[in-house]
Amino acid sequence: MAISDLPLLNALLNAASGFCLLLGYYFIRRKDVAAHRRCMIAALSCSILFLTSYIIYHASVGTVRFGGEGGARTAYFAILITHTILAAAVPPLAVVTLARGLRRRFEAHRKIARWTLPVWLYVSVTGVIVYLMLYRLFPRV
Repeated sequence: MAISDLPLLNALLNAASGFCLLLGYYFIRRKDVAAHRRCMIAALSCSILFLTSYIIYHASVGTVRFGGEGGARTAYFAILITHTILAAAVPPLAVVTLARGLRRRFEAHRKIARWTLPVWLYVSVTGVIVYLMLYRLFPRV
């Protein structure tokens, strides 16, 4: 795998993390705690792999400039800014939420999970959107 393949890998890892989050939510709504736990650990694993790949990629190539103009540029930066701010919140939210669940502190887990899920899901989905806009729809030529 080449460095140039990492943005696609990152998008796939973001998508996989989002899918695991949704699947985990589905399972907990059906009271299948074991399946929920597996999905949440898988989502965290995907996110850790994403972060590792993301750091490797950007340490190698630096900043990638957006190639779009006008409304597309405005939309891209609106998505990117919200994505970046919320992405900084995901690691501590995810770790605290997971720790409370694994320690069987379910009431505390539920309280923070109500914040963690939408933030983490937003970051996962917008990560894929940022990839599509930056590398597929409006690549810098």
